[in-house]
Amino acid sequence: MSSLEGKTVLITGASSGIGKAITRSCLDHGAQTIGLCRSIKKLPREVIALECDLSCPDQIVTAFGTLTHLDILVNNAGLAYLSQITTGDPTLWQKMWQINVHALSLCSQEALKLFPKGSGHILNCSSLSGHRVPPTGGFYAATKFAVRAITESLRCELSQSRSGVRVSSISPGFVDTPLLEDYFCGREDQLAQTKREIRMLTPENVAATALHILTAPKGVEINDILMRSADQAV
Repeated sequence: MSSLEGKTVLITGASSGIGKAITRSCLDHGAQTIGLCRSIKKLPREVIALECDLSCPDQIVTAFGTLTHLDILVNNAGLAYLSQITTGDPTLWQKMWQINVHALSLCSQEALKLFPKGSGHILNCSSLSGHRVPPTGGFYAATKFAVRAITESLRCELSQSRSGVRVSSISPGFVDTPLLEDYFCGREDQLAQTKREIRMLTPENVAATALHILTAPKGVEINDILMRSADQAV
């Protein structure tokens, strides 16, 4: 019997990329799977669809308010734009902060209300850019450093209250998803060259690691996993 059988899992940004792969993995391992996203028509028919624009806090609260029970939250939704601190567009900063940081925090707060007493698991999909700042890191890296701090703050708060809720994160390097097209917008030649030089991680690689975290034995809390393609130097 899979340890996800009988569990209810909610995944944000479930319609594409890493979220789509994690959703498929949860379904395959017996979980009742809820996808929270804007593009609900892209979700597998077995998924319970919750339409929500994560940039709107009221919609997040309303969506979670329709649920009565949850065992696992996967905060996967995110935005990645190349937007430097010196010359970047503040509008893009706001969009990334709203989704990558504020929505992640609010979804976590709402999920805690639905976890059974003494259990629950929150998994945040972060990035290597939350551990080191690459030359093109810009404001995106700042949001992922914030995710790292929020994850650890949440873990400490829940540990001190002996809630039984586990908190984890996964921090991949380059993953071949539609997110890269946004990050390399205007630099398509560089993206094509990067793909030629590096065998990027696949969404399924990240989903397999997420499954490892979520199925860890009771009492084991995997706090963060850093992963990159063996071809990625930094």
